[in-house]
Amino acid sequence: MNSESIDPREPATGEPRDAGASRSGLTAEEQLAKAKEEAQKFRDNWHRAEADFQNYKRRTEQEREELRRYGNVSIIINLLPVLDDFERAFASLDSHLAGLSWFDGMLLIYRKLRQLLENAGVKPIETEGQAFDPRFHEAVAHVDGEEGKVVSEVQRGYKLHDRVLRPAMVVVGKGKPQEPGAGSQQPEERKTEEEQSQ
Repeated sequence: MNSESIDPREPATGEPRDAGASRSGLTAEEQLAKAKEEAQKFRDNWHRAEADFQNYKRRTEQEREELRRYGNVSIIINLLPVLDDFERAFASLDSHLAGLSWFDGMLLIYRKLRQLLENAGVKPIETEGQAFDPRFHEAVAHVDGEEGKVVSEVQRGYKLHDRVLRPAMVVVGKGKPQEPGAGSQQPEERKTEEEQSQ
């Protein structure tokens, strides 16, 4: 046999087996460190993806809860004028009609409608005697009365849970009028006194 026989354990090029590692310039420790760095990067990405998924689940759960609580808003808003009509009708009827069967039937329907809305989370907004709050009240007029307080209610407002469906239309006090003789005389009164003295 030829003295220069090829060892089957070595590559055909005649270079030692470690030549591939030395060609890329990385030792086994460097390759291990690089692999650990890539593994850490993949792990961080996985944690971020898991956190994004948890946020997505939480967000969809909140949206589902919002839909459950406020999904019937359009129907409820359309029923509020019916409730207003019932209240106006009862306010305008004579008291001697209260014992009639048709009146009792209408009153029962009104109470059922109010109970249905209350079960859905609808509540009337408090108005009379309350401080004017633009989040819940809409001022339609100002009259003499305690300043900043609601004097009367023109149209009832409603909330669904914590959200305003319709603000209450109210009349707000602009302050008590000055009593005669409490301060300076009115210009018209002064003018008439001057005319009399001439």
